Amino acid sequence: MLCKPKSYEFGYQVKDDYTGTNYNRKESSDGNQVRGEYRVALPDGRIQIVTYWADWQSGFHADVRYEGEAQYPEQYTKSGYNNNGGYNNGHDNGGYSSGGVSHQYGPGYNSGMIYFI
Repeated sequence: MLCKPKSYEFGYQVKDDYTGTNYNRKESSDGNQVRGEYRVALPDGRIQIVTYWADWQSGFHADVRYEGEAQYPEQYTKSGYNNNGGYNNGHDNGGYSSGGVSHQYGPGYNSGMIYFI
């Protein structure tokens, strides 16, 4: 016996000014079609907005748009990324150690940003 899908609605928001985290999502379904939207603050200062809908017959459909204009810093500092394509730990060694034991630590796992793919 097949059961009819139930309708639902949910949403959430995460905003942390200290880390720069800012995203939200809302979704609803009438039992046949799912509709939703999520917004993510991107590292370049824009807001990515994805509006989507899906059903069993036509599959998933998404409209992706952006608010704002991308902003890029003039120059990265020594503790940022270098032009060599690797991470610069502040020493002029191209981001690589000269061998031996390293006690240098990079940024933590919680970068404060979330990306939806």
